[in-house]
Amino acid sequence: MKTNLLRYIVDKFSFISIIFFSIFFISCYNAERNCTDFHYGEFEFKTYVEGVEKISKFKRNNDFEIEIFEDKTDSAKIKWISDCEFILTKINPLNNQEKKPISIKIISTYKNSYTFEYHLVGNKKNTQRGVVSKIN
Repeated sequence: MKTNLLRYIVDKFSFISIIFFSIFFISCYNAERNCTDFHYGEFEFKTYVEGVEKISKFKRNNDFEIEIFEDKTDSAKIKWISDCEFILTKINPLNNQEKKPISIKIISTYKNSYTFEYHLVGNKKNTQRGVVSKIN
């Protein structure tokens, strides 16, 4: 009887210990965010529109971004809210849709890329995600 009770206690203790340490290690994990590494440089963003891959290339410094997409060049002003969040506003918008600024938040960073969320300012329910690669 003592042996069964002791085995039961050890089994329960082991199970509880595994659960505790699993929760502890998971709660300590934070996605890496070295956002300032991506304030400057040349970047590439790939997306699919109606099943066709589209590539946007852009250069960014702390205040401005120049984008080339489908042989058209566009420029935008950057206002950094924090190291990982900024507002992108086109300098010469062609229509009312382009006048709306875009909110961009870097979620996680890697060696040469970052994952981000973006939406039109004031329209958080249409938030989308993407990955940008640093090419230079």
